[in-house]
Formats: sequence, C-alpha cells, structure tokens
Amino acid sequence: MDWDKLRIFHAVADAGSLTHAGDKLHLSQSAVSRQIRALEESLNATLFHRHARGLILTEQGELLFDATSAMMKRLDAAAARIRDSEEEVFGELRVTTTFGFGTLWLAPRLPKLFETYPDLKVDLMLEERVLDLPMREADVAIRMKEPSQADLIRRRLMSVEMKLYATKGYLETTGCPQTFEDISDHRLICQNPSSAQVSAGARLVQELMTHNPRSLLTVNNYFGVLQAVLHDLGIGVLPNYVTEDFPDLVHVLPESGSAEVPVFLAYPEELRHSKRVAAFRDFVQDEIIAHRRKLRAQQNG
Repeated sequence: MDWDKLRIFHAVADAGSLTHAGDKLHLSQSAVSRQIRALEESLNATLFHRHARGLILTEQGELLFDATSAMMKRLDAAAARIRDSEEEVFGELRVTTTFGFGTLWLAPRLPKLFETYPDLKVDLMLEERVLDLPMREADVAIRMKEPSQADLIRRRLMSVEMKLYATKGYLETTGCPQTFEDISDHRLICQNPSSAQVSAGARLVQELMTHNPRSLLTVNNYFGVLQAVLHDLGIGVLPNYVTEDFPDLVHVLPESGSAEVPVFLAYPEELRHSKRVAAFRDFVQDEIIAHRRKLRAQQNG
C-alpha cells in the first residue's frame, strides 16, 4: 500500500476536508482528490461519504483511519526518540494525570521544571480516562492506581488519602464536628459518589452520606471542591496533598479518612532512554521528596 496515499488519506480524515488537508500538506485540492480516488480504487472500497458540510468516513474508512492513527503515533514516538539529545532536554512531552492532581499539585510546580528546561514543551492532559500509553496517547502518566497496561515502566511516587477540610471562618460560624454523626449539622462538599474518582474517595463520601449532612454541594472535580471550601461553604472531602499549598485549612475529624491511594508514574518501555521523560520523572520525584519534608515540618510545627 502506497505510503504517500496513506499519509494523504490520514490528513483528509483528520481534517474532514480535501481543502484543509491540502493546505496542511501544501497540495492542491485536485491533487489530494486524485490520491484519495487512487487509494479507494486500489482497495476497491469507498473511504468517504461526500457531504455538503465535508467528508465523513465510511466503515471501511474508519478501519483504515484507526490503522493510520496508530502508525502516526508510532512515527511520532520514533521521531521524539531521535530528537532526544544526549546533552539537552527539549521537544514536546505529553503528560496525563487526573484533573485534581494536575490542577492542585502538578501545575503549580511546573515553573521549576521550565526554569531548568526552558526549551521543553509540556502538553498537560487532565482527565479521569486512562490514556493508552503503549499506543502513545501520552508519553507519561501519573495515575491514582498502578497501571495495568503491558510494556510500561512504572514507579510508585507516594500515597494519598481523602480527608475532611474546612476553613477557620466556616468552623467559627458553625462549630467543628467531633464525630461523623455531627456531619448532619453541616454542609458537605464532595464529588458525587457515582462520578469518576478513586474508589477510596467514593467510599468515604458514601459513608458520610449515611449521616445525612444538613446541606450538600457536589462538584465533578477536586479543584471545584477546594474553591467551595476556601469560600467558607462547608466541609470538603479533599486529597491530603492540598494541605501543603493551603496550610490554613483545618483538618476536620483528623482520625477519619479514606484508605491510602497509591500514586504511580508510568511511561512506555520504548521511552526508557528519553531525556525528556527522564527529566520529568526526576523533577516529579524531587518535588515529592520536598513535599514530604514540608508536610513533616508543618506537622511538627
């Protein structure tokens, strides 16, 4: 199968338009159209439905686009490895993690990474869906459980617990609960138990719900929970890593909390020698060590 035709097909499928694909490939619309027709003839299949608003892949086209997408990701991985210098760290690094960890822990620390590696470009993808690292949907993942995908290098970074926090202002107004049963006198701020989150956090929320909080605010991510807590709205269920950057938050019912949640960093075996991945891995590990030291100092102080 002719690689040039496949490359042009992929660009058309990705753009949904002969014109836009031609602009990207620096080819005329007619040249792109000829290549697509020739590919369809060689495969004896129709790859696109022609529509007034653009091109739509047929079932056969979807199958071919899946294959060319996988090929492109592999080529991107090879190009990234080739570009990695023995001396320098540069180029794009695609990092995926959860919305909560990415916004509340990782993003505030990235200035230190860029100070050390100003030529690095980080594409931070925050979502609860687990991206496929071997298929190169991302280069590095930080997840709240050990990755199950094969051909990954994984390293446990730390453990996280979900705990209850509130501001001094809120507690001065409403009083501080002494037992779980006292939650019935307060507004609880949390993620909905059915929303995408670590199971330990969902179980803690389910237990709290059995005590009938006076009022309830659910948010679909921990950043929103934190903002509500900081604005004195109630008692929030939050991961304990927020305490370093918000030391004025009061840990409510300190003997309670979720089971420990392991945090893992993982990346594909094929990126073992990537300077970009190594730089990011070492940066995160250094920040974890500094994080632990700061928490210990706060607890001892």
